[in-house]
Amino acid sequence: MEHFIETALLTHGLQSVTNEEIRDIWRDNKNNIVWIAKGEIIIGNVEQYLDFRAETEKLFRIDCINLNRALEEGISGALTASGTMAVCEKYKIPLAVTCGMGGIGDIKGEELCPDLPALAEIPVALISAGPKDMLDRQSTITWLIEHGVTVLGACRDYCTGYIFTGEKVKLQGVYEKNCRAPLLIMNEIPEDKRISDRAILEDAVGKGKKAQEDGRYYHPAVNGRIDELTEGYSSRIQLKALFANALLAEKI
Repeated sequence: MEHFIETALLTHGLQSVTNEEIRDIWRDNKNNIVWIAKGEIIIGNVEQYLDFRAETEKLFRIDCINLNRALEEGISGALTASGTMAVCEKYKIPLAVTCGMGGIGDIKGEELCPDLPALAEIPVALISAGPKDMLDRQSTITWLIEHGVTVLGACRDYCTGYIFTGEKVKLQGVYEKNCRAPLLIMNEIPEDKRISDRAILEDAVGKGKKAQEDGRYYHPAVNGRIDELTEGYSSRIQLKALFANALLAEKI
């Protein structure tokens, strides 16, 4: 199925992953990766995107709420899951692809991440590896279901986490064939590939909150710290998961 792939993780979330490593994993040269360059929506392939990635420190994170402002004011940035869904709607693309998504938690200014209202209100389905580990997954999934979003697993009818493993949370079933929004398909990272030491997550969340206090982005700081403490392993499994989600989108 036609789909667009978000760029927030590729741009801000893979601290130790080089362009060469992305090329080695991203064996697809389709024009379906989306970002914003000086207020213009760019739909390109991985090679075109890697040139954009060189300016990581200067690039904003653009979601569905600030997308129109970015377009009007000539801002450059990477698109989050909800930002990608909003761009999909503009181009009548039925499916968006992300890796870790937002949800409900205690992140300042993101107690209800825009990804959730986007899933409920934008007529675009989303494939994700699941809500990030510092979030309340049960509350996130309950909110989605209560707001009319169908939440399905790609392979099983429950989820257990993102790059760490937590409690089992029931979903509404397993995806089979209908990809009609409002729909979230959770294609989880295999548990045997995840990080086992949850103390790493606690450490990283502290770094994320400090980053917010300093006026920097929360999620890149968390990802960067986990990357540091796992010697890049966390970034590599997320990159592989994003590509796996793109492959799944091709099959739908």
